[in-house]
Amino acid sequence: MSASTWSLQDAKNRFSAVVDAAQRGEPQWVTRRGKPVSVVISAETFERLQQLERASAPSFTDVLLNLPQDDEPFERLPLQQRDVEF
Repeated sequence: MSASTWSLQDAKNRFSAVVDAAQRGEPQWVTRRGKPVSVVISAETFERLQQLERASAPSFTDVLLNLPQDDEPFERLPLQQRDVEF
């Protein structure tokens, strides 16, 4: 599986070719002013990535159950109060 790189203008002009290559499983990088700004991938690849992300993310219940269950002190992040005008 190889990836191709397209300038934004070329990707617009040859959008069908970009999509066809993505459907074949070849990620298509799009650049703007020489810097990568997006990748076109197949819907199948996107769905697979979404499923992996959902599977690896903890559920809200897991987060709650992993909170400290005791009254032990915990380290607080140093925060600076912001100025508020009334």
